[in-house]
Amino acid sequence: MSHETTDIEYLFQDPKIHLDERVRDLVSRLTLEEKIESMLQYQPAIDRLGVAAYKHGTEAAHGIAWLGEATSFPQPVGLACTWDTELMRQIGSVIGDEARVYYRRDPKLNGLTLWAPTVDMERDPRWGRNEEAYGEDPYLTGELSKELVKGIQGDHPVYLKAVATLKHFLGNNNEVDRGSGSSSIDPRNLREYYLRAFEKPFTEGGAQSMMTSYNLINGTPATLYHGVNDIVRGEWGMDGFVVSDAGDVMGIANDHQYYDSHTPGVAESIRAGIDSITDDAELSKQAIREALAQGTLEEADLDRALFHTFRVRFRLGEFDPAADNPYALIGEEHLMTEQARELSLRAAREQVVLLKNERGLLPLDPAQCGKVAVIGTLGNEVYRDWYSGTLPYRVTPLEAIRAKLESEDTKERVMYRDAKDRVVLTAAADGAKLTVDPSGEMRLSHDGEPTVLTMTDWGYGSVTLADEHLGAYMTSDEETLRVTAEEAYGWYVKEVFGLTPVEKGKCVWTTWNGKPVVAGAEGSLKAVETTSSVPNAVAGNASTVSTASGQGHATFQVETVSDGLAEAIAAAQAADTAIVFVGNHPLINGKEENDRPGLELAASQQRLIEEVYRVNPNTIVVLTGSYPFAIPWVQEHIPAIVYTSHAGQEHGTAVADVLFGDYAPAGRLNMTWYQSEEQLGDIKDYDIIRGGRTYQYYEGEPLYAFGHGLTYSPFEYSKLRTNAQASGASEWAATEDGAGNVSSIAALDATDTLQVWVDVTHRGVAAGEEVVQLYVRPGASRVKRPLKTLCGFQRVRLEPGETRTIAFTIQVKDWAIWDVTRDRYCVEAGEYTLLAGASSTDIRLEHPVNVRGEVIPPRQAGRSIRAENFDDCANILLDESKEQTEACVRPYSPQYPGWIAFHGVEWGTASTAEFQCRVSGNSSDAVIELSLDTPDSEAVACMNVGNTGGAQAWMTLAEALCPISGVHDVYLWLSGEVRLSHFILDACCSIGDSGPQA
Repeated sequence: MSHETTDIEYLFQDPKIHLDERVRDLVSRLTLEEKIESMLQYQPAIDRLGVAAYKHGTEAAHGIAWLGEATSFPQPVGLACTWDTELMRQIGSVIGDEARVYYRRDPKLNGLTLWAPTVDMERDPRWGRNEEAYGEDPYLTGELSKELVKGIQGDHPVYLKAVATLKHFLGNNNEVDRGSGSSSIDPRNLREYYLRAFEKPFTEGGAQSMMTSYNLINGTPATLYHGVNDIVRGEWGMDGFVVSDAGDVMGIANDHQYYDSHTPGVAESIRAGIDSITDDAELSKQAIREALAQGTLEEADLDRALFHTFRVRFRLGEFDPAADNPYALIGEEHLMTEQARELSLRAAREQVVLLKNERGLLPLDPAQCGKVAVIGTLGNEVYRDWYSGTLPYRVTPLEAIRAKLESEDTKERVMYRDAKDRVVLTAAADGAKLTVDPSGEMRLSHDGEPTVLTMTDWGYGSVTLADEHLGAYMTSDEETLRVTAEEAYGWYVKEVFGLTPVEKGKCVWTTWNGKPVVAGAEGSLKAVETTSSVPNAVAGNASTVSTASGQGHATFQVETVSDGLAEAIAAAQAADTAIVFVGNHPLINGKEENDRPGLELAASQQRLIEEVYRVNPNTIVVLTGSYPFAIPWVQEHIPAIVYTSHAGQEHGTAVADVLFGDYAPAGRLNMTWYQSEEQLGDIKDYDIIRGGRTYQYYEGEPLYAFGHGLTYSPFEYSKLRTNAQASGASEWAATEDGAGNVSSIAALDATDTLQVWVDVTHRGVAAGEEVVQLYVRPGASRVKRPLKTLCGFQRVRLEPGETRTIAFTIQVKDWAIWDVTRDRYCVEAGEYTLLAGASSTDIRLEHPVNVRGEVIPPRQAGRSIRAENFDDCANILLDESKEQTEACVRPYSPQYPGWIAFHGVEWGTASTAEFQCRVSGNSSDAVIELSLDTPDSEAVACMNVGNTGGAQAWMTLAEALCPISGVHDVYLWLSGEVRLSHFILDACCSIGDSGPQA
């Protein structure tokens, strides 16, 4: 807590001294052992100096989590659909306020360094953690994250309200093998996509912390990645601290098997920029001690790391009088305020996306919609995800719909059917039936009434079972089963079961971890280890579990007591309007550690929609999801479709407000929604350029485009126009065509600021919102460029008939590509086209802009060229070269050769007599071949690398070439277990004395 005393014993206690001097003074007074202890997430108290204990890391993805009740906001995937930067800043401020409340309650455990936001790029909708981030576009993600950071940290010039920790750096977008796999990212993908989302939250948002990711980056563990120091600190100027993800420093040895012991990984992590270790405390401290003793780590390395962590603590006001810090007085009155509740509702409303609305079915008129059938489990639930806080209350859609339609005179106007089956489980061998006693104990019995369980099918073989009378879910531990859980929730969701058919009328009943449930002594039930295999979906889609041998009954029968689908059909048939709620449970079939098994809805949900629509054409589908879905049948047939994330405490209110027109939807999708999984490549393919990922490069027909979202009112766009606002840029000679487009022939410099205006007119009869989106489409380029890129957006509210001029300020330098021939950003000369519209495909106006940029010169033979700086490739991965910070390249698989291409190499008129490579090989068939102009042309050089002694046993090899002149594209074929670091096409130079590498 903040010091109340004015007594100053040490220099660091004096607020008048420069911050950095105070931090250095404190660190200098720590003993070596105190420094070692302070390198961990839980920093101990140092009583002799008056330093309190402190914990780094409070979860706050969409509200304070795990500490108790706090204001809950929609999942980040939903917040991103608001496209509302001001809203994000206000949400961040509430999160910061409530963090302060919990900090005052217990400053030792409830720290002010918050682990949010998640800035990872969501290039693949199958990623299990899709709910946690802000979508597939780095500009949108950067702008929203930046504002959340500003809100969390506050606007005081000296003190921080709380600290935002950006995560996870870098290339963390799959859960399968996340702790051991490597993300292969070439320089253009890295600079133009993955890094850009992180840059603005640091350079403009001032984020004071960052968390590294679990994966390797081009073969190097993220905790050791040079970009932490070189880019985040060096280029972006981040002056806060870097924290490792939980367990990941030990994971260098445990998961990546990068070293045989923990000591070198811990030492290298600290030197590479990790300031705070979130890991096993005793192992970490022992490794630090050993590294210091070995000389691989110096006390100065600890001083540097502790300077970063303590500097943040100083800025939080911990070492200053409370009267000096405006945030120190934030108390209980700031927890779950009425203003925060209203903000939660605003966010829940703004994130709703109207995907389709035919026949003007929405909004519903309470006076005209007649009887309404609310159908589906999600119609009467508000679920929380792993990083949700404890909701102070929750409003379900059913409750909110009833509040709008029912009164004392109209109590029967809303029918609800959850569409769940009610079932009885019976042992197939002897007909004993499952019973549950009031304590939740379960057993099989031939006597008494069997217990009827409510079964919810979540798809892909996952079900939950509940006893409605007890109001509890069935759950399991390693052996026992009970009906005692309040909800399906946990790191391991032990309330999920499988009922997998194995023969007619029989199934194997399995637990969350794939263990079969069997009958034990006197009818008891338990989960057991097993001996033979049967298919199982709960433990993994392609995995198997084993049935028990000699353990009693191993198969069961599921008897349907009431058919949930039939009940739903009957309700829909009796109603004038049917609202079907479908979607996902945020902890089942897709979450941290588990990527999604597919993009489709659960088969039972798909059938529910189809059957309800068959009997009631006035069917509305409300899709509640943590990620995009592939729903082509629904899009083709259902007249109205609404999407919402799991939106927190006001989820139901927001949905009902949109359905009945009390709020006009204006949310926009933050990701491309695909027709099917077949439109996607491998989930581990991080090359969005060549893989055609995201709206920037995808050339197919999506189900819903990035930025898509309908409104209840029409908006018109007109008069897209620009103006140069920089010295050296010429005056515009503008002309307007009949459609209101304004064109210009003047040229901009790469350093110019461009002002853009577009007029938007509201043609509806009630106030509404529009998200005005501005994209840029590049012209001719040396390389493959995006089809279009978002460069501006604004969410605006207009009154009926109102016209407003929407202004954008664009930095032309943001249109740069990463020039791999010169290792820097470059704005290419040429014509660019500004595109204004309501989505990435709903473009209303275009405007050409000429840029006086650069023409990238040809590569020059005789210069060392880094292999990672290729222009194109096939069957190639980037890997680690331990002799340099940059990556090397290797074939995707030793069995299949791959190639890298270098376009436009200028050979000149002199004969080039030699091809030199810096290589390593780990097999006798390791070979590099050189061909010109096309990958299939005859090789002009063949270099047998062989086995050099291992993947990191580098050597320089040379091969003579026939005379070559002119400009050619160069293709290098790599075969076998070969790695290429860099190469030279020249007779006069050798690797190491050839000057700059490109």
